[in-house]
Amino acid sequence: MNKSTVKKFIAWLEEASDNEIKTRQQELLSILSDVTTREGKADVRLALRLIDEEILARIELDRLQSKRP
Repeated sequence: MNKSTVKKFIAWLEEASDNEIKTRQQELLSILSDVTTREGKADVRLALRLIDEEILARIELDRLQSKRP
């Protein structure tokens, strides 16, 4: 993915609902085995890593907010 595409994907991730993210994650997982080029696989894996990071960040944020009085 080029820088512009990565930036747009990250911007989408920040605005997407949990359900939208999970749907995109499932779509990417389902196409991963069909992607044949090395670059294509790397792009899908990058997108999946970014999704994982966003999910973890949201979980951590929820955890921290629930600890506040």
